[in-house]
Amino acid sequence: MPQPAFQNEVDLEEALSRPTVEVIKTLQNIDGDMVFLGVAGKMGPTLARMARRASDMGGIKRRIIGVSRFTSGGQQELEAHGIETIQCDLLDEDQVARLPDAPAVVMMTGMKFGSTGNSSLTWAMNDYAPMLMARRYRNSKIVAFSTGNVYGLTEPASGGSVENDATGPIGEYAMSVLGRERLLEHFSRTWSIPMAILRLNYACDLRYGVLVDIATRILNDEPVNVAMGYFNTIWQGDANAMTLRAFGLLKTPPHVINMTGPEVLSIREVASRMAERMGREVVFTGTEGSTALLNNAHYGYTQWGQPHMRTNELIEAVADWTSQGGRLLGKPTHFEARDGKF
Repeated sequence: MPQPAFQNEVDLEEALSRPTVEVIKTLQNIDGDMVFLGVAGKMGPTLARMARRASDMGGIKRRIIGVSRFTSGGQQELEAHGIETIQCDLLDEDQVARLPDAPAVVMMTGMKFGSTGNSSLTWAMNDYAPMLMARRYRNSKIVAFSTGNVYGLTEPASGGSVENDATGPIGEYAMSVLGRERLLEHFSRTWSIPMAILRLNYACDLRYGVLVDIATRILNDEPVNVAMGYFNTIWQGDANAMTLRAFGLLKTPPHVINMTGPEVLSIREVASRMAERMGREVVFTGTEGSTALLNNAHYGYTQWGQPHMRTNELIEAVADWTSQGGRLLGKPTHFEARDGKF
């Protein structure tokens, strides 16, 4: 069995939060403190930590503030890395109003999993909360997360949806996120908020992501569903770096940018490669559809360059991490869902 690229979670999180020279330069051009709203999610801790490290390495003294309900903890670890934490229900207007000023804001809140059967909370988290946050930080610069789900399904041969394609969300989750985009665009225009909206699909950090879902099923001798057929993914360390560099691309109305890996990947081919590396068999279920949820991130690469982690390296790292018992977050992506229900 090949040696894993990362020996433990300390190594993994160091790599995920390691800033590039370009990230350091971008944050040197931002004045004042930074707030990360919804920091306790999958990307938030290492993203905030990257901002802390880049600021320190660039000689910039600023507060990095992480805001969340922290219902699953995580405050102590963030604070150990120099990130201030504030416990806040971002659906509570009074609590949001009391958040500290900051010239730069990353908006990461959202609800996807569990949205089916809980539509009212989904719309509240994906639309009402961003409205409150945009109003609170109307004098700041904002980078906000969205999702490639707003496009709907497309043919793999197309290379994926690009930023000026028409949206076509499937299911209430995707519709609510498009609603978030429309609200943010409205407030950006009304209050002249410089903003970037990042349509991300499928970041991967070895503990979660489409590749982890596939590897876990192989490890557990469960069939891999190929109904979606194809997908994109990107190393979370690259997604973190691109997110911070988006502060150099803000516009009014918002600058919409796709964020994902450069390849259209076949679920069947990736699963076969992972099974071979893991020394296991893979069983498939379902039949590939003629369309899939795919983003084309070429425009972003013209601004930021190619991802540093190659997809082949990421596939191998996930296979090694999973087969050798690396800790997983237990947060499946439900990548195989074609009906928009999560």
